[in-house]
Amino acid sequence: MQDIATPGGASRRRVLAIGALGAVAAMLAPRLAVAKPEDVAAAIKKLYGDKAPTPGKIKLELPQIAENGNVVPMTVTVESPMTDADYVKAVHVFAEGNPLPFVATFYFTPACGKAACSTRIRMATTQNVVAVAETSKGELYTGKTEVKVTIGGCGG
Repeated sequence: MQDIATPGGASRRRVLAIGALGAVAAMLAPRLAVAKPEDVAAAIKKLYGDKAPTPGKIKLELPQIAENGNVVPMTVTVESPMTDADYVKAVHVFAEGNPLPFVATFYFTPACGKAACSTRIRMATTQNVVAVAETSKGELYTGKTEVKVTIGGCGG
């Protein structure tokens, strides 16, 4: 069989081989790079130093089993009076098994009336989702829940 040359001078076989290698590398790369619980702890420490969050006041609503990791619904609610003197400033969300641990940050003001948000996230594999809430008084609260993912959404 004769090899057909492409306009750039490379053979068709060579172009297909390089393309196939690139596709295999793209499929394998996310599986090799997965965050660990220590990565989430390091990301929280980078934000807040040695100040440890207290468990509680955060309600994380995610399905126990996510059939498709591409679209996992998530709702985060934080108990707070949401007054000018005491309100939730931010909520940071992390995933312990995604290629990168950081998922999202949500900012609030007293005008929000309620510290709650809903979105959809991508998850690579079964893992814990961790949320950290920061209040206007400098208090930190944390919550965690495990989600079992049957089909990964971050390349898995």
